[in-house]
Amino acid sequence: MSVVGLILGGGKGTRLQPLTDERSKPAVPVAGKYRLVDIPISNCLNNNIRRIYLLTQFNSVSLHQHVNATYRFDQFSGGFVRILAAEQTPDSAGWFQGTADAVRRSMRYFMYEKPDCVVVLSGDQLYRMDLENVIAQHKANNADVTICTNPVVRQEAGALGLMHVDKTGRIVRFAEKPGDTPLLDELRAPMYDEERFLASMGIYIFSTNVLETLLTDSDEPDFGKHIIPKAIERYNVFSYIFNGYWQDIGTIRSFWEANLGLTDALPSFSFYEAGAPIYSRMRFLPPSKINQCHLEHCLLSDGCIVSGERISHAVIGLRAKIGEGTVIEDSILMGADFYEHGEIGHPSGIPLGIGRNCKISKAIIDKNVRIGDDVVIAPDGKPADEVREFYHVCDGIIVIRKNTVIPAGTVL
Repeated sequence: MSVVGLILGGGKGTRLQPLTDERSKPAVPVAGKYRLVDIPISNCLNNNIRRIYLLTQFNSVSLHQHVNATYRFDQFSGGFVRILAAEQTPDSAGWFQGTADAVRRSMRYFMYEKPDCVVVLSGDQLYRMDLENVIAQHKANNADVTICTNPVVRQEAGALGLMHVDKTGRIVRFAEKPGDTPLLDELRAPMYDEERFLASMGIYIFSTNVLETLLTDSDEPDFGKHIIPKAIERYNVFSYIFNGYWQDIGTIRSFWEANLGLTDALPSFSFYEAGAPIYSRMRFLPPSKINQCHLEHCLLSDGCIVSGERISHAVIGLRAKIGEGTVIEDSILMGADFYEHGEIGHPSGIPLGIGRNCKISKAIIDKNVRIGDDVVIAPDGKPADEVREFYHVCDGIIVIRKNTVIPAGTVL
């Protein structure tokens, strides 16, 4: 079966700001050395989907740079990761208006490949899925559309898009964020003895002719709100139940929790799967150097120089520098895009990285930040959501924006 993969680059990413002030959601670093977009691309490559289109729009320069530098196929493999950016055409002069609109306006490019089916993936989720198995089930069910779903409990279900299925797995009803209402009781998944509900993961398999018909017969902009409900009424739409780890990285809190979850002794999601690796850019960085530090439950990326006192439950990104006596807890440091040459100073006089005797807790430190000595960064005592000169507090997590300079002795 001929298959193409479409990865949706996402909208403005307002719930992930300030991390998305200068980059798109799929370009946000994850697990120290990867970008979120590496997850769906790797899922495709690990399942022999080698014709991949990435649909982009907002703050897409760094995403384009990463993809172009990472996913280069030789001329004999027949594979590619091709970027389709929003563009003005004689038929359309505006931005993508939603997920379905983005695919509709990009169809002329991927339809050229004459695929039998199209796999639509999100660019901001953390998971590992056997897409070949999903496609096989799609074919066995003679399905027109297959929607990947994740079983969730009542406490989570009310805020999600829920699929109600019959005993064969065919989807007969869809409800978008029904809340804790009597409607929720009607959507309970029939294949579980315990109370479970099937939430849409935003991962779709379309038979190509059906996708084309759905998008040309309607000008509605969104899959979840518009196209999928119509497909359920007209076509054979089935659920593929995914029971593995899946996390939508849509908020600062979910981003922080997903990253720090990777530091557990036995994490729910592992980057150490030899049979299904997560690919990323080859940077040819030196090994990390630990001068002195007590480290526990940490991910330490390439090219770091660490001289701290203690780092606990933390993700340390590429080229990070941490000074003597510094303590870091429950935090994500994204590191730096470059090494600073000794002869080239910064007007502040503060070098890249974290200075000496700093205390950082429950924080996300974006790239290329300069933090002087004796700085304290923590969300304690601050409102759950607050914007100040040096920091944002989002969902109870303190976030230091990219390229910020924090003078020595500052207490945030």
